[in-house]
Amino acid sequence: MIYHHNRFAFKETVTAEQREEALASLRNQGESIDAVVRYVVGRDVGGDFEYGAVFVLEDLDGYWEYLMAPSHAHTDRIGLPLLETFVSYDTTDSDDPDIARKIAELHERRYAGNPALTKLVADLPSYSGSAAPTPNP
Repeated sequence: MIYHHNRFAFKETVTAEQREEALASLRNQGESIDAVVRYVVGRDVGGDFEYGAVFVLEDLDGYWEYLMAPSHAHTDRIGLPLLETFVSYDTTDSDDPDIARKIAELHERRYAGNPALTKLVADLPSYSGSAAPTPNP
């Protein structure tokens, strides 16, 4: 199993309506992506972030399905420009010693095929994650 975590804080200029639209879009990912086994979207407690989301995926194939889903792309388009800080990471019970590299490769492949997404992530004021896009020289 792979638990894909997202933690984030919105920019101070974000309206309540924009915040709710972004959170609803995250919830829609959990409902609409077949590979998502379970999910939670809500307040982040005990840290420097306002909100968080966790999507549970069975394996790397499911992770790729999650990354490439139209509902995920929609959330990126409407949500990333609203964020001040964004962190994504993964927790897994896999005993594969190469699992971190394999997850990073999924992200890299996604970025390579989507320059608009790469720009959205690169434009975030603060981002760290399972695999950040490679900056252009």
